[in-house]
Amino acid sequence: MKDFLPVSMVATVPNVIAVNPEVPARTLAEFVNLAKAKPGKLNYGTAGNGSAGHLAMEYFKMEAKLDIVHIPYKGTGPMLTDLLGGRTEATFNGVPPIAGQIKSGKLRPLAVGSARRIATLPDVPTIAESGYPGFETSQWYGILVPAGTPSAIVERLQREIAAATRDAPAMQRVTEDGGVLIGNTPSEFAALIASEQKKWGAVIKAANVKPD
Repeated sequence: MKDFLPVSMVATVPNVIAVNPEVPARTLAEFVNLAKAKPGKLNYGTAGNGSAGHLAMEYFKMEAKLDIVHIPYKGTGPMLTDLLGGRTEATFNGVPPIAGQIKSGKLRPLAVGSARRIATLPDVPTIAESGYPGFETSQWYGILVPAGTPSAIVERLQREIAAATRDAPAMQRVTEDGGVLIGNTPSEFAALIASEQKKWGAVIKAANVKPD
């Protein structure tokens, strides 16, 4: 917050809770019931300690009062290999790396973490729809510059980024990957960063999340 100036959020990428098809749960409610019937017996994989997927699932665990075990990997690739192989049961991951496996039936999506359903997975309900109103978690990407950058440069960058996010081919490509282009103002992006720090700071503290 001291070293950088927000310019614009570029895009959000919703997270999705997905399970190996061998898991006997076809909805989020069924997954929650299964986890509660087997406390500490189900595993979920992530790209590593402190990753977006780790925080997202710990957040959901708190909301749903679940006891499922975190298995951290060194990246999404090895996590996905074990999930597809049935060595773990679930993940809460950004859509792009697992969209292909979902469409091919190799993974079963249960719910997306975004506030609204996404074009890539239109039949998959949101977590909020699935009994947890107000729940939302998406990965986001934005542009920041060093503190002290002249305001004229920040404003020019923001205008160009906003224009790029309205570009039709860019919108189509990002939508196909499960993302949503944003292109907001520096003040809006700053407000988001502050709210995200507060939200995830509480999750990190409550779940005692520590990076490797």
